[in-house]
Amino acid sequence: MRNSRRLGATAAYHTKVVTPFLPDDEKIPAIREALPSTAAGIYLNTGTAGPLPRETARAMAEAEAWELRTGRADINAYKDTIERRAEARAAMAAVLGTDPGHIALTHGATEGMAVATWAIDWRPGDVVVTTNLEHAGGLGPLWAIRERLGAELRIADIGTGADPAAVLGALDRAIVPGTRLVALSHVTWATGARLPIREIAELAHSRGALVAVDGAQSVGAMAVSVEDLGVDFYSVPGQKWLLGPEGTGALYCASSVLDTPRTAFAGYWNFESIDLAAVGKLWPDARRFESSNFHGPSVLGLARSAAWLSMFVGLPWVFERIARMAGEAAAMLAEVPGVEVLTPHENMAGLVTFRIAGWKSTPALKELSQRTLCIARTIPPLDAVRISVGFYNTDGELRRFRDGVALVASNTPETIPHRPQIEVLRGGVD
Repeated sequence: MRNSRRLGATAAYHTKVVTPFLPDDEKIPAIREALPSTAAGIYLNTGTAGPLPRETARAMAEAEAWELRTGRADINAYKDTIERRAEARAAMAAVLGTDPGHIALTHGATEGMAVATWAIDWRPGDVVVTTNLEHAGGLGPLWAIRERLGAELRIADIGTGADPAAVLGALDRAIVPGTRLVALSHVTWATGARLPIREIAELAHSRGALVAVDGAQSVGAMAVSVEDLGVDFYSVPGQKWLLGPEGTGALYCASSVLDTPRTAFAGYWNFESIDLAAVGKLWPDARRFESSNFHGPSVLGLARSAAWLSMFVGLPWVFERIARMAGEAAAMLAEVPGVEVLTPHENMAGLVTFRIAGWKSTPALKELSQRTLCIARTIPPLDAVRISVGFYNTDGELRRFRDGVALVASNTPETIPHRPQIEVLRGGVD
């Protein structure tokens, strides 16, 4: 007999110990229990990939087991796919402060930025503007339209992004007549600076340009209301601050762009209907920008992570705690002699970028990783170290990391005390 349990019909939420109303001394241990990888070290790299909740892993595993037992070709599986995608759009819409009809699912923030960039009917000589602090995921599509279509790419030098007035001044000079698109980050991946997106959108729109925002380091780390920002596109990854699986994301599309922009790609999922003569009708909402299928368990995982954050942890609490903890981490590091914090304290979210005098970033991070068991990353263009401070981090973890930084900063690569390195052998032995 065919197993009637469908892909999305996973068991109810198993999280019973985490609620938005627990006092912090009970809530933090419960959260860390629900995020097992936080026990693997001082987890300071959510800006690359956040810790996966047990809830999400369990839901995805149940969905994968159902596919293995029952297959994926039954008509009910197809109907379930439609429902799971709708649930994921709704979950992302709730986080972004908009309606599900404005949300297209993507495979990550990079894909969303590409969709937004290629939604414009580019002509040789058209101008696209960005900043000097953008990630390759945002720069890549701009490079492509410059190389393939002859668009002029103007890069505004905003320094470290610390001064909002200077940021606006640089963009004011860069957004010239003929600018079709301004594409930039809400929070820069390199310095962690939070840019004045609402004011930038107003400036760009006054000159006839659309605005596409890379929200990779903002959504899930701080409150974001895309409609209040007034942007045209806002791209979000699932695997970072929203703690979802890799290969997931979403793109917000404002009402102003749903009728006129072109689709980057077109396939089965873009259309409400299409016949054998290629007479097609695109979806009237943001689904018109969804061209391909998704890994079903991952779509389920994205919705489950977002819902877990919203319903069980509480997003307002998440945002307040990240702001406080990241601010304290930046302040502690700034007090260490020899440390230069590049992240502006007045305009930041969850990232903190810093340099240690006399150290290249790679050996500095290697020492910090061995001595504090931290999980962090470097920013090669700035030769700096970056940490991502999560709501699940503890004060004790941040103090231990600060102490490790102080030890490294008080030495040079030649004078720092030797620490034996433990090598873990993976796999079997002969």
